[in-house]
Amino acid sequence: MDRGRFGAPPGVWDGAVAVGVAALLVGTGLSGEGSTANSDLLGYALLAGGGLALAAARRAPLLVLAVTGLCAVGYQEAGFDVLAVSYLVAVYGAVRAGHRAITVAASVAMLIALHLTALVFQDEPVREAFGRGGGVLEIAWLIAAFAAGEAVRQAERRAEEAERTREETARRRADEERLRIARELHDSLTHQISVIKVQAEVAVHVARRLGEQVPEAMLAIQEAGREASRELRATLEALRDDDTTPPRGFDDVPELVERSRTLGLDARLTIHGRQHDVPAAVDRTVYRIVQEALTNVARHADATTAVVRIDCLLDSLAIRIDDDGKATPAAAPLPGLGLLGMRERITALGGRLRAEPRDGGGFTVQAELPVDRTS
Repeated sequence: MDRGRFGAPPGVWDGAVAVGVAALLVGTGLSGEGSTANSDLLGYALLAGGGLALAAARRAPLLVLAVTGLCAVGYQEAGFDVLAVSYLVAVYGAVRAGHRAITVAASVAMLIALHLTALVFQDEPVREAFGRGGGVLEIAWLIAAFAAGEAVRQAERRAEEAERTREETARRRADEERLRIARELHDSLTHQISVIKVQAEVAVHVARRLGEQVPEAMLAIQEAGREASRELRATLEALRDDDTTPPRGFDDVPELVERSRTLGLDARLTIHGRQHDVPAAVDRTVYRIVQEALTNVARHADATTAVVRIDCLLDSLAIRIDDDGKATPAAAPLPGLGLLGMRERITALGGRLRAEPRDGGGFTVQAELPVDRTS
């Protein structure tokens, strides 16, 4: 909650000002002389109403400006020669809110109305709503209220600009830090993964030249090294905001399933329905869901088969991955970081995820991603 002066919320502070001004006006009216007894009650009501209206000055400055001006004219007509404090405060609030031209026009109309009221309804010389020094003093009071409101408005605008500058500086520093992380990743991880990939490719090449059988594990290491290099490159380019290499998406799922077979997993893919253009975030998420699910199957499930099914519905994409591993409802595996990240990604897109062991054994991952065809 925003805090005003002395730590109080703005609404509390505005209410306190309104009550204080109303009490000041009524007290001044009680100490003065009213024109007639019959007009006292109406005059006091206008004095109090003009002050209490200031409670809404922050929410509706122009309405409060009009109300306080009418109240001032009303209690002047009733014979209460009281300084129009509430109207001056309303002028300050309206100018602070940026309504300078309307405030000037309203103040001119206010001065004219006060003088006409005094001439028409009062027998004695013209009373001054802003003091007994004549029109010059009236204008001086209004200029002072106007200047105070404008000074505060300019100060608040400078404070907002300073805050925006700080936010822009923070964003720029965050971008610089992101680029620094990208460079460090490039210098460390890329080299290590490249060494693994090159060594695996050399081992495969030598084995084939010697006519020896290439172990499946070596082929898997070779392919995993290539995929890791591609993924790392895409991540680094994303950190650099470089869109030259498109990220993996729906169209790459068949290749992903085919590649998992080199890891000894009998993976099958079925796609039902016709795929239409989907948002880029959904497109990437489909690939990540299948990739994470198959990775978990290969690493942890002790499964031999995995079935990937994607249903392209009218307004959503439904993905389901089932395996025949050893997971059971009685011995459910603890969710890892990969599954938690998958859930966060899906939830951010307004989708739903269910990942749990099946009654007949094995594990199932089901996700539904909404697709906005109009975007």
